[in-house]
Amino acid sequence: MSTTASSSSSAPPLAKYLASAEKKTRDKAIKSLGAFLSRPESDEPLSKIEMDKLWKGIFYCFWMSDKPLVQQALASELAEMILSFPRTDSALAFLDGFWSCTVREWNGIDRFRMDKYHLLVRRFLFASFLLMSNEDWDKNVCEQVNEILTKEGGPLCPTDPKAPQGLSFHIADIYLEELDKVAASSSSKDQDLSPIPLALLLEPFFNMSSLTPQSSTYKRIHSEIFEPLFSSLAPESEKGEDDSEDERPAKRARRSEEAPAHITQNACMEDSSKEKKMSQGELRRRLSKKLLSIASSEQTRDSNRRKLYAFWKEAGIDDDDDE
Repeated sequence: MSTTASSSSSAPPLAKYLASAEKKTRDKAIKSLGAFLSRPESDEPLSKIEMDKLWKGIFYCFWMSDKPLVQQALASELAEMILSFPRTDSALAFLDGFWSCTVREWNGIDRFRMDKYHLLVRRFLFASFLLMSNEDWDKNVCEQVNEILTKEGGPLCPTDPKAPQGLSFHIADIYLEELDKVAASSSSKDQDLSPIPLALLLEPFFNMSSLTPQSSTYKRIHSEIFEPLFSSLAPESEKGEDDSEDERPAKRARRSEEAPAHITQNACMEDSSKEKKMSQGELRRRLSKKLLSIASSEQTRDSNRRKLYAFWKEAGIDDDDDE
């Protein structure tokens, strides 16, 4: 490999090395990239042009990985780079590059490679939550991550026709699961934990549920975000009421396993530095009011408004429940 791809260079490894047909060359380029990005002397984040070039090379480096164990290791190694940056703004620029590249390239991924890119998205989502957790759920950092996800060109922009629906579906499918993993790993440590700003982290989905013109997108958010979340927050006396007598035990068990149990044990609404951990009842009431405010917003599409009102009523929480 040329010295231009070395970790001591003033520029990151060239895309042609990352996308090389030779595995040894790609492996060396990835190692050089990791060393370059974690340099303590790194000052400013790469420019958007440089980051786009870098991510095109990384994307096709992953494209060339052809064995499950290799793919899993590479997906984890790439995602963990987010946590190696000496500066948070550089980590966020790298994350922005990942999502921008993924949105651009998603529709070109063939069905034989889709599973491994699903895995890559999962690993990056987990690393994103871990980054925010390491920053004690700093509101500014969380808002920047939300902006990356929801801006035009982001994977969860409800008004961008270029945003692939399959990608937004996959993010919705795994969002609470990956957040719950971070919550579980944090709660196992003996330390004072900042509460997870749940409403803030769900803002991309509140936004999509209000503005998406696609009924299938709303339905996915409803089934994968809203339903399991409110189910996990329901009082024990209500959790069995939705189970029909003929519901299969396996289905009931799966629905229980999918509930984000760890998130709701240490959560607040918007700002971890100012809010204390809320009880599940209070969290449920506050999130319900959030849904009601979205439903009543002038910006919400009429078709989505009706669905949001219907779900709010289904949640069974009225203003009279306030303590």
